[in-house]
Amino acid sequence: MQQLTQSRNTRWAALGCVAVPLFLHRGGGSAEGQPKTSGKTYVVAQLQSGASDDNPGTSDKPFKTISRAAKEVKPGDTVLVRNGVYRERVLVETSGTKEKPIRFQADMAANVIVTGADGISDWKKEEGPGNIFSTPWTHVFLGWSKDNIHPDGEPYMTIGRVEQVFIKGYPLHQVLRRDQMSRGTFCVDKENKRLYVWNAQDSDLKGLLVEASTRPVLWESKGEHVHVRGIRFRYAANPAQSGAAIFRKNSTAEDCVFERMNSSGASLVGENIVIRRCVFQDNGQLGFSAGQAHNLLFSECVVRNNNIKEYPRGWEAGGDKLCLCRGAVIEKSQFLDNRGVGIWFDIGNENCVIRNCLIANNEDAGIFYEISYSLHAHDNVIIGNGFATTPGAWGADGAIALSSSPNCIIERNLMIGNKEGFQFREQGRTTVTVDDLKTERPVWNHDQTIRNNVLAYNRDAQTWGWFDVLDERHWPLPLQKKPADSPKIEAKGKLGAMDRDANGWPVNLTLDKMNLRFSNNLYSTAEAQPLFSWGCAWRHNERYTTLDAVRAALNLEQGSQVEPFVFNDYLTRDFRVPANSPALKMKCYPQGEVPGVRLGVMSKSGR
Repeated sequence: MQQLTQSRNTRWAALGCVAVPLFLHRGGGSAEGQPKTSGKTYVVAQLQSGASDDNPGTSDKPFKTISRAAKEVKPGDTVLVRNGVYRERVLVETSGTKEKPIRFQADMAANVIVTGADGISDWKKEEGPGNIFSTPWTHVFLGWSKDNIHPDGEPYMTIGRVEQVFIKGYPLHQVLRRDQMSRGTFCVDKENKRLYVWNAQDSDLKGLLVEASTRPVLWESKGEHVHVRGIRFRYAANPAQSGAAIFRKNSTAEDCVFERMNSSGASLVGENIVIRRCVFQDNGQLGFSAGQAHNLLFSECVVRNNNIKEYPRGWEAGGDKLCLCRGAVIEKSQFLDNRGVGIWFDIGNENCVIRNCLIANNEDAGIFYEISYSLHAHDNVIIGNGFATTPGAWGADGAIALSSSPNCIIERNLMIGNKEGFQFREQGRTTVTVDDLKTERPVWNHDQTIRNNVLAYNRDAQTWGWFDVLDERHWPLPLQKKPADSPKIEAKGKLGAMDRDANGWPVNLTLDKMNLRFSNNLYSTAEAQPLFSWGCAWRHNERYTTLDAVRAALNLEQGSQVEPFVFNDYLTRDFRVPANSPALKMKCYPQGEVPGVRLGVMSKSGR
């Protein structure tokens, strides 16, 4: 997709190093209810009479802050956090062990919020029309930027800032100058060090909870084997590419909520992280990011309605972005209504898995696997994605898009009702790798397997190969239309059947050498819905209306069929099928359960 003027290395470094994340440990999760402990149990109870950080942290003499407990914990200890809004940044520097993790957990039925916002009550009524109030404001964020913004540039003068103001939990809209203010807005006056707000109801602020974000990071675990459970994180003043929650390797986060951050809900960095049953919602840029999060397990989560600040979608925005992760698994989760891509892997990822997920109504691609290696996407339900008409999103606005990413297997997915179904996107791309972060290597689509999927009722095509390359590699040799003045390059070395030049770029490629295997897929179209399109719309492009034509011209889609795909009801996500469905006979139907979806065989009554 289109990129801002910023190097790829800077982008992944921000994810993996600067944009510290929420980390977790692959291994046994916390037990339901009260945890079994091998060490001490500390209690934090902000609202309890007599709570103090000078206390010993017992049930009758609890700590007042989570940060105080974080300074005491040793391997095997548990911190129970009772009701309260904790306005603090928690730093956990001590490590647990695999056998004795350190646990922070909301107490039974407790509503625990860790927030980056502080309540403000010192307001001065300003003269002039409207109920504009001001208060001293000494906080400076992104001081390295002249305009205190990231990303830089005129289009991002408000998007790139990090301040947030909430009145009764409702956000105000930021403007740059006081003379731009109207109801429901706020403004930071850097020169005079004041914050101005104008309530949407044009009322006095007396008696109203007014909160302003002051902390970029809410939680940071520098230690390993730290488990967090049942905490709601919100309102961080974090800049783009930086997570509000930061956890290192070998830790677990369960049953937490990450919401309304200025940028990313959490960043995941380090090996063997587990995220389970968490919600990432309404964040300014991303639900979460991950960098070098090898063996990540992301399971039973919900990622919805992220990028509410309109960060640039070709840069980093939407449900998530993962860079340089090896062996990451995303499973049994829901990616819904994100303003951008639902699941985005970008830069040097290897051997990753997406399985048994519902990926629905994201404005750009459902799954976008970009300049990476060996994705296995299987048994997912991917519906309603890609309808935003985002500039530059061609080939990344359907159900699944493989962008210059070889050795992938795509199988048993339902791709229904998207702008497009399956997509290839090809450009002249390079990437660093997990084992070599300095060397950029050419990478392109080859050795792909797309089998046993249902591609049905997608608006613009069921399959589209968006190959924006001049060498015509995606065509058989007799169909190639190379310009007469195309350079002749001597090959050096081989990669399978593909020659490379001295810089590692492929030469003399034809479709058969690319080894793109389409087989046993079930296609269904409604009236006027195209079947198969090959080549970019602005280059050599052919539209095929039958699979026989695809096979004759391209030798693809062996064993595939065009048949009506009958199921119960799209709008309620009831994809149960008749017992004689060709999807079952062809083994195109997802195996296992998918959250938020009904799968299986209809009863004889059709219910």
